[in-house]
Amino acid sequence: MAMVAEMPVNAVAGLVGEYDKRIWRVVQHYVDLAVEAQDLSGVERVGIDETSSRRGHEYVSVFADLDERRAVFCVEGRDHVTVQAFSLFLETHGGDPARVSEFCQDMSEAFLKGTLTYLPAAEITFDRYHVRSHLSKAVDEVRREEAKHNKELLKNTRYMWLKRPKNLTERQRDLLDELLAQPLDTVRAYTLSQQFDSFYELDDPDTAEEYLRRWIAEVDESGLEPVQKFARMLEDHWLGVIRWHHSRVSNGLLEGLNSLIQAAKRRARGYRTNRNFIAMIYLIAGKLNAGPVIA
Repeated sequence: MAMVAEMPVNAVAGLVGEYDKRIWRVVQHYVDLAVEAQDLSGVERVGIDETSSRRGHEYVSVFADLDERRAVFCVEGRDHVTVQAFSLFLETHGGDPARVSEFCQDMSEAFLKGTLTYLPAAEITFDRYHVRSHLSKAVDEVRREEAKHNKELLKNTRYMWLKRPKNLTERQRDLLDELLAQPLDTVRAYTLSQQFDSFYELDDPDTAEEYLRRWIAEVDESGLEPVQKFARMLEDHWLGVIRWHHSRVSNGLLEGLNSLIQAAKRRARGYRTNRNFIAMIYLIAGKLNAGPVIA
């Protein structure tokens, strides 16, 4: 099982002189046994994220126990039905949906509908990294519109505005310093985005909430429509955004697991079926106890 998690199944098949389909059947058999043997009675804080299974719009939703730091349930799709499936899975594996006290997700309305319906006792935190990604898209939208009239000035600068300053090269930092002195809408949007990050750096929840209200007021006066749309999104999801300062949970774990999952997918040059893909996710991120089921 460890060998399969570390290298593509077709490579394993070549080593042992067997068809890869048969290897997959063996993998799926033992993964299924280990997944079914899980005891989820202690699950109280959960995160959900989606990962692409194949090109196009095919996705698998991954649910993680944020305390045990492992994936406990994977299912095709990325809508409210996936949350229902997780709730039922939890019930049949010693857990209780009513005991899930914290749920971390992106601002997907489909996920939100599922959480409110099937995990009614959970406090919802909108993942800070997903929240920030919406602001980055807004900044990039401002840049793209402005680049139509300032093509030479903003040429090849896209990633410079999206990276954290500490992650810029010396040349990028020098160019950024030059551009920050220019009267550009992109500069104003970038400055607002940097100021937004301070919301997550404040320790006191009340201070953070007041800071965010003042930040939104400044955005409203900016005239930068994409950033204003982001501010409206924050207001529409206010409780879940502010909740971070009480729960301090994020899907950073899932983001890290997603990187490992996508790296495995690239090594394997994709998986023939979603069933294969889900089996590999459990192997990589599930910390499955395969000993008893194999014995």
